[in-house]
Amino acid sequence: MVRVICLAIGYVFGLFQTAYFYGRAHGIDIREHGSGNAGTTNTLRVLGTKAGLIVFAGDCLKCMAAVWLVRLLFGNTYHNIIYLLCLYTGAGAILGHNYPFYLKFKGGKGIAATAGMVLSFHPWFILTGVLLFFIPFFTLHYVSLGSLLVYAGLMVQLVIFGQNGLLFQEMTQGQLIEMYIVFGCLMVMAYWKHRENIKRLLHGKERKTYLTKKNKVETEGKE
Repeated sequence: MVRVICLAIGYVFGLFQTAYFYGRAHGIDIREHGSGNAGTTNTLRVLGTKAGLIVFAGDCLKCMAAVWLVRLLFGNTYHNIIYLLCLYTGAGAILGHNYPFYLKFKGGKGIAATAGMVLSFHPWFILTGVLLFFIPFFTLHYVSLGSLLVYAGLMVQLVIFGQNGLLFQEMTQGQLIEMYIVFGCLMVMAYWKHRENIKRLLHGKERKTYLTKKNKVETEGKE
């Protein structure tokens, strides 16, 4: 039951669609512009770098806030599976972001929310996430590639740390496997949400993204 509660808490927090609300405050529905995605990258391309950073911060913080709340509510009672509960909470926030019921389930792709989950999960995972995202982003300028590499890398790290006892020592093997399954489902969802990006990457047609006005020049392609 506690897992369902954590998932629900995350989903409620994930419903705060930063890109949608920011766009509305500036007179547009962000889902009707650019790639149609209510996320950081599309906001950055349509409304500029400042807007993109604000949306990223909002989507990241909503997931972090949900995880912090769960730690506060259940950290003492369920200390042995708190990492698993945090993962369920993060999964709920990502689901709420990707599929908000009040926007006809048309949200974002969950990468900024995933960043919030990683930042609030455990410090050892932060460096992996930062390196796997920003190295390909600053060298190749593909947000999608960095996002996909983050999920793959964190999945591998999670299993290695779990199976070698580097973390999660209080969890049983069954609980560890449950954690791998939850994160694996998130990874599958992320790859599914990026399926068109993957096709474009394979064909060399993926649009590049910059933290500059150069985004305004590259008008073709979608996130």
